[in-house]
Amino acid sequence: MKQSINILISGGGTGGHIYPAIAIANELKLRYPDANFLFVGAKDKMEMEKVPQAGYKIEGLWISGIQRKISVDNLSFPFKLGSSLLKAGKIIRKFKPDIAIGTGGFASGPTLMMANRKGIPTLIQEQNSFPGITNKLLSKKANTICVAYDNLESFFPVHKIIKTGNPVRQDLLSIYSKTAEGKDFFKLDKTKKTVLILGGSLGARRVNQLIETNLEFFKKQGIQVIWQCGKLYFNEYKKHNNLENVQVHQFINRMDFAYAASDFIISRAGASSVSELCIVGKPVVFIPSPNVSEDHQTKNAKSIADKHAAILLKESELETFPIVFETLLKDEGKQQSLAENIKELALPSATTDIVNEVEKLLKK
Repeated sequence: MKQSINILISGGGTGGHIYPAIAIANELKLRYPDANFLFVGAKDKMEMEKVPQAGYKIEGLWISGIQRKISVDNLSFPFKLGSSLLKAGKIIRKFKPDIAIGTGGFASGPTLMMANRKGIPTLIQEQNSFPGITNKLLSKKANTICVAYDNLESFFPVHKIIKTGNPVRQDLLSIYSKTAEGKDFFKLDKTKKTVLILGGSLGARRVNQLIETNLEFFKKQGIQVIWQCGKLYFNEYKKHNNLENVQVHQFINRMDFAYAASDFIISRAGASSVSELCIVGKPVVFIPSPNVSEDHQTKNAKSIADKHAAILLKESELETFPIVFETLLKDEGKQQSLAENIKELALPSATTDIVNEVEKLLKK
């Protein structure tokens, strides 16, 4: 009789795939303290660093996506895929998982494909309102598909879909009790309103350019700015730290304090950010990145804006930003309705609900 269970998890490429994978692993570890965990990621992607930092072992596959533009890199894709399928098969034979969980990203394709071939139960967690090609292919053989949005029946077999939401940081569930602490942490003037700008961990060029152009506008409106400009752009924008009421951060470690201290949020629309902002429940202006596969950020943002729960501003419309933001600033009723409506879309128990589904497969 096998003493402990072996859990294989694959997801990566971006924080939006890695952090849900780690959150699921952490919850499983609480329920099965003796379980063995192994992650599978893509070599030289951020999961190879972030997963060991979270205390888990990871193996890397030689895999990357197909470029949408014509590219020499695409010629190597069949070789990478073949190599990754072979290596994933070896990992599975050696580790003997009881279940394989995929949270999206290049490596989860070969890993779950080989798990399916070996008859191992698989669960996929789709974060976006418009699934990527990997999860669409994997869904045919997957046992369970945990989703965060409605109306995914046209992509996935309806009997496999469970709406759970996306795993989020648990420290966000109590941000309303942290407002004063958050304002102190960022040394803010408590008599002024604050806007928080989020462009993702690497940063977003167009969002950063927009904020730089509008620093004088924010000053005239008496607004304080907490600006997370990202790792790639910090050297370019840190000079604005000299300005009164503006603080530029490469990365924000205490996101709970940043959310608690802010009155308005301007953000990209990656799946994890959208899920967090639903829990935070503040007025949000989404500026989705048009440069991601399937344009899923625009679709994520639109699914929230269509419910009158956020404002969607496309990159092609950024010249209207001062009018849009000033209108919101002057309309307290609109601020309140956006905050209430987005909070209604929150699914705070997502991690627990996903792990409940994992448990059902383990018990089978």
